[in-house]
Amino acid sequence: MRVFVTGATGFIGTVVVQELIQAGHQVLGLARSEAGAEALAAAGAQVHKGDLQDLDSLRSGAAGSDGVIHLAFGHDFSKFKEMAETDRRAIEAIGATLAGSERPFVGTSGTLLVKPGQLATEDIPVPDDHSVPRVSEQTALSLVSKGIRASAVRLPQVHDRDKAGLVSFLIAIAREKGVSAYIGDGRNRWAAVHRLDVPAVYRLALEKGPAGGVYHAVGEEGVSLKEIAEAIGRGLKIPVRSLSKDEAASHFGPLAMFVGMDGPASSVLTQQRLGWRPMQSTGLLADLDQFNEFKR
Repeated sequence: MRVFVTGATGFIGTVVVQELIQAGHQVLGLARSEAGAEALAAAGAQVHKGDLQDLDSLRSGAAGSDGVIHLAFGHDFSKFKEMAETDRRAIEAIGATLAGSERPFVGTSGTLLVKPGQLATEDIPVPDDHSVPRVSEQTALSLVSKGIRASAVRLPQVHDRDKAGLVSFLIAIAREKGVSAYIGDGRNRWAAVHRLDVPAVYRLALEKGPAGGVYHAVGEEGVSLKEIAEAIGRGLKIPVRSLSKDEAASHFGPLAMFVGMDGPASSVLTQQRLGWRPMQSTGLLADLDQFNEFKR
């Protein structure tokens, strides 16, 4: 299968590209820079120049492919609404190209907003209440009605010893503020998965996931924010403290809404439906205890 991959040069995209090539697929990777293009070529992928705002580049990439994996998303949380709108338009442009073809489209969403305060499962839909501007999953799944085998992979905090999803943003804030913080008692949880466990979920969804399928690439159902803050404090050698909700807004800025969320998630149904298993034994806290940024 010839697969068009957006976000192909990113933290997750690079290992998804490797997974696809090793499985015998051809990869056409979206690249917006020369450095990204060179990295893709070196990995054995074909290069497609463009970005999420260049809708013509997305249409042409999708048109020449047997399927699409959409990973790209802008993570400037100070412009979250703008980033979400760019993502929606990108998905719709790709969808217009794939319409009526029954070709697969695998979009990307997150586990954190599925059912705050409850264990999120694949069968629980993302609330469509417009409280969060990102509508990646809703837009992707709407493509099913256009004759596309669309599905979505929900990601938790994806980590290795170099990056850790939203936790990496918490590290930057802690370094700037001189304190590693959590909200209240810090018992709220974030699900997590090792970076190397993620690519197989995308490949299996692409290859055999039915239209409308939703999958969780989750290795750990929930790690408490207090434990995460303590690991950051150890790594940066700074104090750890609890903040009230009022204090959190000024400390965390745009991330405050996420830091206070309780978002555990299960991957039991994904394991049953795709035959996937998380294989990496290193959890989020173990990676944070060996985080390369803390060694500098």
